[in-house]
Amino acid sequence: MSFSKASVRDAAVEGKRALVRVDFNVPLEDGNVADDTRIRAALPTIELLRERGAALVLVSHLGRPKGKVDPGLSIRPVGERLAELIGAEVKQAPAVVGEEVEAMADGLGAGEVLLLENVRYEPGETANDPALAEALAKLADLYVNDAFGAAHRAHASTAGVAALLPGYAGLLLEREVTELTRVVESPQRPLVVVLGGAKVTDKVGVIDRFLEVADEILIGGAMCFSFFRAQGTATGDSLVEEEGVKLAAEALERSGSTDCELRLPVDLVLGERFAADAEPRQSDGVEVPDGWMGLDVGPRTARAYADVIASAGTVLWNGPMGAFELAPFAAGTRAVAAAVAAAPGTTVIGGGDSVAALQQFGLADKVDWLSTGGGASLELLEGKKLPGVEALIDA
Repeated sequence: MSFSKASVRDAAVEGKRALVRVDFNVPLEDGNVADDTRIRAALPTIELLRERGAALVLVSHLGRPKGKVDPGLSIRPVGERLAELIGAEVKQAPAVVGEEVEAMADGLGAGEVLLLENVRYEPGETANDPALAEALAKLADLYVNDAFGAAHRAHASTAGVAALLPGYAGLLLEREVTELTRVVESPQRPLVVVLGGAKVTDKVGVIDRFLEVADEILIGGAMCFSFFRAQGTATGDSLVEEEGVKLAAEALERSGSTDCELRLPVDLVLGERFAADAEPRQSDGVEVPDGWMGLDVGPRTARAYADVIASAGTVLWNGPMGAFELAPFAAGTRAVAAAVAAAPGTTVIGGGDSVAALQQFGLADKVDWLSTGGGASLELLEGKKLPGVEALIDA
């Protein structure tokens, strides 16, 4: 499976200015970067461009300022952290676009870096406003998209500007698309897909796709209660996504006519409320009495899932098995995380809470690929086209 878009490694960049869309949407605490994983993920592309004599204009969103200037969501702390990581100055633009920003971009020398202010300060970003795309395109000679986490959005800084400048894929974007596409198109078998989290509606496209290509799908998290409700099993006070029940019923029916085995938990850990000091109670089956809620898969389920993962040629994991952020209800997710980390096959983690769980259990460096994009990875796995990727020039 070769990547179909032009890569930054093949671009002639010496003496040119590159507008690089990065995903620096990182958590801040007290005005400092609390987790720099996403900044580090962009370093290979940034360093490649600097070494090859390009000047860099970096653009990212941060949080959801909704098209207004929110000083609490300024990108400045991100620039400070980036400067530490690359050991070089990162100039901070006072705005996203405009004359002052253009003058700063014009003044950049080879290897120098300018970071634009939070692109979502501009209302035109999420609207993919052509005027904003044009103003961004004025800042550079070529465009590089390395923001996989935002590639599923057709925004001014992802799809808009790529229509105006020659657009290349950054190293992270290229690797993300290659790794995730390989899971669907050419996996080592058996292919085991582990899906958790709260909502069937978020994952139904992935379930549909993998019922056709996977050998086993293992379901955990609160989304299992939509399946149990569809089967007529009592779910007590568990979180049930009502619009997910019909989708779950359809998936169960479809699984009967495919070669893929769709597995549900066989036991649960219950709590009377969603709290870290709730008393956990093991339930031997999956019926949940009134007044109780299912907050984790049980030990028999965890062992069964771990056994399936251990014999897989490829594992894709997206979504926790339960409320792993609450200590009494973390065992199921921990068991799956440990099984994925120890699995001899190829292990790919589809972003979001699964990455957080692996980090919490100290296992993040034991898997083959940790995706930086939650929504983008799901859409790519479903087989959807990502606007931020489609807009780039073909290889």
